[in-house]
Amino acid sequence: SFIHALCYCQGIETLMGVEPTPRAKYLRVVWGELHRIHSHHLWLGCLADSFGFESLFMQFWRNREMIMDLLEMTAGNRVIISTCAVGGTGRDISPQQAAEILRVLDKVQAELDKLLPVVLNDYTVRQRTVGKGVLTREQAIKLGTVGPVLRASGVAQDVRMTGYAAYGDLEFEPIVEQTGDAYARMLVRMRETYQAIDLVRQALAKMPEGEIIARARGNPQGRTISRVEQPRGEVIYYIAGNNTRNLERLRVRTPTFANVPALVQMLPGSELANVPVLVLTI
Repeated sequence: SFIHALCYCQGIETLMGVEPTPRAKYLRVVWGELHRIHSHHLWLGCLADSFGFESLFMQFWRNREMIMDLLEMTAGNRVIISTCAVGGTGRDISPQQAAEILRVLDKVQAELDKLLPVVLNDYTVRQRTVGKGVLTREQAIKLGTVGPVLRASGVAQDVRMTGYAAYGDLEFEPIVEQTGDAYARMLVRMRETYQAIDLVRQALAKMPEGEIIARARGNPQGRTISRVEQPRGEVIYYIAGNNTRNLERLRVRTPTFANVPALVQMLPGSELANVPVLVLTI
């Protein structure tokens, strides 16, 4: 995804002493949050599908199509886009494209407003998620969980709080729920979808004019750890450079890998039919 590329590029920029241009930092936020919106729509649809709510699944995925069309319009592809580059971005967003993004996001939010009461109150949704797979705050911290899993257990931890890209210039607070069950993990993602829409609007409104990429000279030298917030949580890149075009070492820790141990607490005592639902919530 774009956010993986962002994590890698930020690490290389650290090793090469390159500072991305101000405009590029905002462009990175726009594409990163569009990816978060489409990823959360995908996840919410798959969750509905896991307990047989096919109409809700189709409605989330129909909404997701509008976001993927925006990605195709601005970046040339619908899921895997190649706009992030060392020193900035390889593409820009024109004023006309920005206006179209805002128009489509208004439509996406209007559709989400129709789906929210279903997510909050529908009998089937609540029966399959409320009180299921509970992970306490203490367990979530001890097991090293990240992302919506951690925040659904009452921990306000989000890598975007460090201010990478342009997040430090935007109004942002992590979305937190307290009950630690599958319902809370669903609500965190639902609320983060609204938040991501707001962050895109903020970034487009505040985006400065200027170049989209800074010139990078030399080769990566040294070692660094780069961290960004993926839709499923913190992703970590360990990068070692040896002053050549070929890296000495690259190691990736994905958020799902960090969240798998939490299933040890979530699954015992659950009905067999609920296992796919709980596995999906990590």
